[in-house]
Amino acid sequence: MRRTTITVIGGGIVGLATAIRLEEKFPDADVTLLEKEASVGRHQTGHNSGVLHAGIYYKPGSAKARLAVRGIQQMIEFCQQHNIPHEICGKLIVASHREEIPRLQELYERGTKNGLKGLEILSPDQMKEIEPHVTGVSAIRVPQEGIVDYVAVAAALARNIRGRVVTNAKVKAIRQTTAGWLSATTAGDFESNLLINCAGLHCDRVGELAGIKRQVRILPFRGEYYHIKTERQHLVRNLIYPVPDPKFPFLGVHFTRMIRGGIEAGPNAVLAFAREGYRKSDVNLRDLLDAVSYRGLWAFLRKHPRMCYQELRRSFSKELFCKSLQRLVPEIGVHDLEPGGAGVRAQAVASSGELVQDFCIQRLGNSIHILNAPSPAATASLAIGEEIVNQLTLG
Repeated sequence: MRRTTITVIGGGIVGLATAIRLEEKFPDADVTLLEKEASVGRHQTGHNSGVLHAGIYYKPGSAKARLAVRGIQQMIEFCQQHNIPHEICGKLIVASHREEIPRLQELYERGTKNGLKGLEILSPDQMKEIEPHVTGVSAIRVPQEGIVDYVAVAAALARNIRGRVVTNAKVKAIRQTTAGWLSATTAGDFESNLLINCAGLHCDRVGELAGIKRQVRILPFRGEYYHIKTERQHLVRNLIYPVPDPKFPFLGVHFTRMIRGGIEAGPNAVLAFAREGYRKSDVNLRDLLDAVSYRGLWAFLRKHPRMCYQELRRSFSKELFCKSLQRLVPEIGVHDLEPGGAGVRAQAVASSGELVQDFCIQRLGNSIHILNAPSPAATASLAIGEEIVNQLTLG
């Protein structure tokens, strides 16, 4: 009997976790992971805030809720097994104004339905016992959430893959063969019986190469961060988040203690001119044309002009960014902020302009495509890999 061969496209944390889960369930399979960069975890994995999300935000019964709740436990276990820096420090979600209290209560109910234990609704005095410099009318304490080094997680996943991890292997073409698939890359051609697309920022394009019609398209949203100066880091102990706007999958600018030290503030959410556009000046003409020629972008802008304008203004104004942070910690000042890094979120958008809220995993014959996996995909990566593997039957 010939050995089953599987190609995983994408060396971010989801692709790496999927390769690990494949080898666990199918130890006789030959797994090859293709990554276009010189090393793994270079994009969404290496540019996020390093938070372990417990699943409080997501609609009960959704893939995000189910896989975040399961995934955080799996991620903690993996970190413990491989001595990866992580800490379960807990998080506050703060209502700054009374009109946010119904949304805060809804979050509490969602978290409870999703199986989170120990959630607490706090008074202002109780909030200050946990975060002395925070201000608000109420808050939820989420004890399960924490911080982690996802770059270290990706490196450990890559080390533990028994098959091949091929870098500098950008996929140029994919065609179906009698045996399965042939992926033509800058590092050569790779044949396999099964194909799994975990290409993140380019997942829709890879899917299209394999014959999946782009019914949704990835639009890149850049999230920009500031660092809190060392002498002011005492203002934040752990994780402080606002109550998010339920119309968007973004969580609002917040404070994050980093596992390697320091406090990060952000991110905002602005449309980027490149799928890997980590700076305002980054422009990729192909990516830009792909976005502006998509009716879903214009429908999104028509639906949310005020939000888009405010996010753009905040991107260019340190004062406005600081004002958003002061809703949570009033003592933060403009001079406390230093420029930080940025990440780009791969967000699937429908032609109607609606943001795809849930993870989207689509199967086409002997291929599986992850077509929307923004946050909390890093936390849920091992559970996402398990979900994909459970859809496969090899024989």
